[in-house]
Amino acid sequence: MDTDRIKRFLIVLFGLFLEAFSYYHFNYQNSLAEGGFMGIALLGKYIFDISPALTTLLLDFPLFILGLKVKGHKFFIYSLFAATAFSIFYDLCERFSPFVFDFSDSMILGSILSGLSTGFSIGLVLRYGTASGGEEVMALLLHKRFGLEIGTFFIISDLVVLICSLWYLPLLKVFYTMIAVIVSGVTITWTHRIGKKTLESKKWAHLSN
Repeated sequence: MDTDRIKRFLIVLFGLFLEAFSYYHFNYQNSLAEGGFMGIALLGKYIFDISPALTTLLLDFPLFILGLKVKGHKFFIYSLFAATAFSIFYDLCERFSPFVFDFSDSMILGSILSGLSTGFSIGLVLRYGTASGGEEVMALLLHKRFGLEIGTFFIISDLVVLICSLWYLPLLKVFYTMIAVIVSGVTITWTHRIGKKTLESKKWAHLSN
């Protein structure tokens, strides 16, 4: 494995860990909802006590198959690895993390931190040619086919799930989550674009377009 590939591998792992850490400590611990597949997974946790680590894998797999047909086996392998790593990291946080981030007295701050950290981590993983979940696969495909900004797709899909969250979460919690979602969407687009021209000259570039 060459130095460049090792660097990419470590950066993607860092992004996946940060994503899992952020979703558990900033969102779940503060009863913030989330959009997209992670939002559905958190919904399952609140209602049925099913770990999001399992739910996200089950939701992701069909879209990974679509990614396999459209983007090829390398993208499929990288993304399946990323989804599995994310699930493992989330499960480890859920089981063993000693940290508690209580933003009950400053939910605006918690929402902004959630949006920045999840947006940066997702954007970082996407920038290096991998998707950590089915929602990211769909975002990449729509970006490639129609030019839809990845962050814009996340905002739209997340808001749809948030509307469904109104029946089990107070309106104020959903409002704070919407702040996190918008901050995350903007951060994803910003992070994904940084260094894109450099990536396009390298062999994994077609995965980030």
